[in-house]
Amino acid sequence: MANYDKGDVVMMKKAHPCGTNRWEITRVGADIKIQCQGCGHVVMMTRQKFDKRLKKVIEKANPAE
Repeated sequence: MANYDKGDVVMMKKAHPCGTNRWEITRVGADIKIQCQGCGHVVMMTRQKFDKRLKKVIEKANPAE
């Protein structure tokens, strides 16, 4: 299981049609909600699908916030 939290920027295995593969995690629970950093499109998927499609965590969220 990957170590990710709300506010982290992650890279997915496939790029978004807008051309970027940077996504910010906006909700973590049974489902994961991510927002494209290129066009702002929001996608919600199950944690199992997210874990399968996640490539790596690019930036960790600032813990001071």
